[in-house]
Amino acid sequence: MINTDPTLNSLGTTTEVATFAGGCFWCTEAVFLSLTGVKSVESGYIGGKTINPTYKEICTGETGHAEAVQITFDGNEISFSDLLQVFFATHDPTTLNRQGNDVGTQYRSEIFYHTEHQRKFAEDYINLLTVAQTFSKPIVTKISKASHFYVAEDYHQNYYNLNKSLGYCSYVITPKMEKLRELFSSKLKKSGS
Repeated sequence: MINTDPTLNSLGTTTEVATFAGGCFWCTEAVFLSLTGVKSVESGYIGGKTINPTYKEICTGETGHAEAVQITFDGNEISFSDLLQVFFATHDPTTLNRQGNDVGTQYRSEIFYHTEHQRKFAEDYINLLTVAQTFSKPIVTKISKASHFYVAEDYHQNYYNLNKSLGYCSYVITPKMEKLRELFSSKLKKSGS
């Protein structure tokens, strides 16, 4: 089990965990895996009532889970607020229970906070975006206390990097990655990292 509070490890780095749902976890995972300071990203399910849900079960929308990613990051290299900035820039936080053609409660926009610090940052950031009228429609992203995170089946992990030539990856994820490179080039890992 990962400690979700910032801790200083033996290498002197501060390890933290963030959990975001922003539509298909293949897309969200690819985005966050590319960032400097992100140590790992796991795709999985959170926020529902079924214990040990499967992908087939959550796709029905009946378990209440969201497709989400759990990000382990070094707080000395990238901040939670940096992650929020990337999160809101790479998905549509104004569409309820959908991202593009992916429709259902499992594709909702939600931040699952692990600490009060994360909750406050998320609330403040959404307020900032709202006041600035960053989006033409209201933000519907929920902020909820993190519950049990169920790691998705192995074939969902690192999906984009292993399947770039597949149709969904080419038409949906690759444009997100191009947008990420355009907006956040200074936050991206160098090749080979």
